[in-house]
Amino acid sequence: MTTGHDLLARAAAQPEVLQWHTWASLNPGPALVVLGAVHGNERSGAIAIARAIDDFQHGRLVLQRGRLTLVPIASPLAFRQNTREGERNLNRRFVPRDDPQDYEDRITRQLAPLLAAHDALLDLHSFHTPGDPFAMVGPRNNAGPREPFARAAEEMALARALGAQQVVEGWLDIYDRAARARGETPDDEGIGTNEYMRSQGGYAVTLESGLHDDPEAVEVAERAIYGALAHLGLADVPVPPRFSGKAARLKEVVLREAPGDRLLQDWHSFDRVEPGDVIAERADGTPVVAQQAGCVLFPHPDADVGQEWFYLAEPGSAD
Repeated sequence: MTTGHDLLARAAAQPEVLQWHTWASLNPGPALVVLGAVHGNERSGAIAIARAIDDFQHGRLVLQRGRLTLVPIASPLAFRQNTREGERNLNRRFVPRDDPQDYEDRITRQLAPLLAAHDALLDLHSFHTPGDPFAMVGPRNNAGPREPFARAAEEMALARALGAQQVVEGWLDIYDRAARARGETPDDEGIGTNEYMRSQGGYAVTLESGLHDDPEAVEVAERAIYGALAHLGLADVPVPPRFSGKAARLKEVVLREAPGDRLLQDWHSFDRVEPGDVIAERADGTPVVAQQAGCVLFPHPDADVGQEWFYLAEPGSAD
């Protein structure tokens, strides 16, 4: 009998091959794709997907309608290395190119058409400091030139069905705002799997399942898969409790600029901040201060220079 561990070990042993599993019902319905290990050290999603593959293969789960694709390891090289990145961050500049420059470009050329062939994406991640699991959605409905979107209600409904008791909205906008603040034209840096999925007419949710290597994060990711299957009517599975509160909205991404930059306390995601609170200190002693009430997200005290150090979010919408 093939176990989830065996499946992941085989996938990691062949970094030049992407492996996924697809089931198609004869009954019409939506098409869902689930990704794990877009970042190689975020293993909870991969383990949860391997469990789901085993359940479908052995008849414990049966696809009732539509189509389902499960991709346990989206970045095999990074997974094999147990690092966030292979050659670079797969979840940035996720745009298929005719002249791929690196390993992640070659992955993108294979994954992009797979995503585009589905209606919805669930992308399973985890984080590096303690905090509560949460789901992330994209922009509100708009007809703007950067990220036009018309499926925000469907996306939020899926996010609320995954079992996490927090939802965060907005992503690409904060990268564009940061680029403009530097006097630069926004580019592809903020475009990941979710943004690409939306550009192809679908919708997408990221589920941050908890701390890396925490066994509970695997259970959270597995509940999210069940929640998505139940919400879309793809399989008869238990439905996790729905989140009914207000979503937080991303406001700012702060980069670490020098090795001497330091966070001033052991921040966790969703820790509250008030205007004037000092969050961190630059190497030259300059304080990094919250400009408005909100919360910290994704604090990474040991982030590489030039990489995301922490994010700030503000209270968002309830719809």
